[in-house]
Amino acid sequence: MIDMTIIIKNDTGLHSRPADFFVRTAKLYDSSITVFKGEKPADAKNIIKVILLNVSRGTEIRIEADGGDEKEALSDLATLIESDFEKVNPRVTI
Repeated sequence: MIDMTIIIKNDTGLHSRPADFFVRTAKLYDSSITVFKGEKPADAKNIIKVILLNVSRGTEIRIEADGGDEKEALSDLATLIESDFEKVNPRVTI
């Protein structure tokens, strides 16, 4: 299991379109992925749970991955977040 902490910098946080891209990216991996806002966890592969975290701009989140492809999963999610949700994995259909 590995984790990382990152600050959401895009204007809308993890709502609607960014949350959709986040979840679609997480679903590309077999690893179990959980996103935390403070102590509140959400399954990163469940759009409703991610949106219900109510992550807004400037919020620090922690992403935890556990499985055979955990490093790749966190790397892709970090790239997505750091690019303000512009650098979507090509395997994610839009």
